Amino acid sequence: MSTIRCDVLVIGAGAAGLMTAITAGQRGRHVQVIDHANKIGKKILMSGGGRCNFTNTGTTPANFLSANPHFCKSALARYSPYHFIEMVERHGIAYHEKELGQLFCDVSSKQIVKMLVDECQQAGVQIRTQCSVERIEHGTDGFRVHTTHGLFHCASLVVATGGLSIPSLGATGFGYEIARQFGHQVLPTRAGLVPLTLSGTHQERLAELSGVALPVEASCNGT
Repeated sequence: MSTIRCDVLVIGAGAAGLMTAITAGQRGRHVQVIDHANKIGKKILMSGGGRCNFTNTGTTPANFLSANPHFCKSALARYSPYHFIEMVERHGIAYHEKELGQLFCDVSSKQIVKMLVDECQQAGVQIRTQCSVERIEHGTDGFRVHTTHGLFHCASLVVATGGLSIPSLGATGFGYEIARQFGHQVLPTRAGLVPLTLSGTHQERLAELSGVALPVEASCNGT
């Protein structure tokens, strides 16, 4: 089995994985990205109805709930929505703003995927699709990741596989399994956003409500 050596191995070719790879590559690290899917950025392609709601200008630390509220402040101060907008404009991607600061591509989500792939290429990042992870080992000399494309040996391993949101796109619980393997606490998973699907008489009776949105305030445990 061939061994592929790199400084950073990123598992997952979605938005988080590609942005991680771009940043590491721009810092001079040798980066490899692997993904078990046959296509890069599948969830990006379907987001925003195919036009990718790629950022929100109204994003502030107040929009996040966290045991460490200072993390959001630090993260957004170091990389704000306007940093991403600068990259979108540099690649000549036309966009428009909807309500509450939501930004969408004028044409297609494919432009965002191409932008991220182009940025990866410029940073020297290599991306491999249809590459499944079989097992991961950790030693004093880094990580060994056994895959269907061979053995990857890296100093830093980033797991950016996302969650179980859309199994039909290939989403799995792989990231949770790796977290458990390395001793992290994993809370029980539950569906976060689910559609209300109707058929028959109910669908006919309520069809005119389709697409209607209302401002809503929800509270839980005093928040």
